[in-house]
Amino acid sequence: QVQLVEAGGGMVQAGGSLRLSCAASGRTFRNYAMGWFRQAPGKEREFVAAINWSGDNTRYRDALKGRFTISRDNAENTVYLQMNSLKPEDTAVYYCAAGDSLYGSVASFGSWGQGTQVTVSS
Repeated sequence: QVQLVEAGGGMVQAGGSLRLSCAASGRTFRNYAMGWFRQAPGKEREFVAAINWSGDNTRYRDALKGRFTISRDNAENTVYLQMNSLKPEDTAVYYCAAGDSLYGSVASFGSWGQGTQVTVSS
């Protein structure tokens, strides 16, 4: 198990950018694929992006390609989500999670952070 703490959320106007970070504790961070997920009020948690253990393979929700970028720094035990051209529909609580594969389902990611709120105003 790895402990995860997200940061970087906040309120931004449409068209703006935010960079989320997720700090992991434990020496096994580099063993995990990492993912970002989000959950809007009244909706199910959905996949946003994922990255493999080495950082050389990524996967994105189709609708977010070109606007969001996931990256990781294994030396700093941190994964990032750069979000550009934000839209009101991006408003949600964003969670990072650790799993065995970047292609796994939401349920396959076993360790989760507490989430960070992102609010995009129109």
